[in-house]
Amino acid sequence: MSGTDSRDALSVATDDLTLSVDGVDLPVHATDRRIFVEVERVADALRIARRLPDPSVSNRAIGELTRGDLTADIRVRDRTVAVVGADARPGPLSRRLGVAPAEFRLAGVAGAGYGGLSAAVRRARRLVS
Repeated sequence: MSGTDSRDALSVATDDLTLSVDGVDLPVHATDRRIFVEVERVADALRIARRLPDPSVSNRAIGELTRGDLTADIRVRDRTVAVVGADARPGPLSRRLGVAPAEFRLAGVAGAGYGGLSAAVRRARRLVS
């Protein structure tokens, strides 16, 4: 790879892709360097998060997104609840919940209609327990 940056930007485009994880279908679409994974309900997103492989596997996948200058938005009801990859900015909450290097968006969880902010906080705590 002579003359190339180790952070070569990739571009992704898709219209009709569906992932299935633990019986939950996840429509995926992408534009340029952003991948959008749609989840119908917060409860499904939490169930999938609990089923993710060992953190070292997830961190490797996130590292590959970052190296490729790609970002994935995990969305529930058109609200971004988590961001991973190049544009993720994990803050104190993400670190406290143990989900960094993902950026956890509590307002997105609450806005997705998950019983308000206090219910979102309770669910977030369960996610990392």
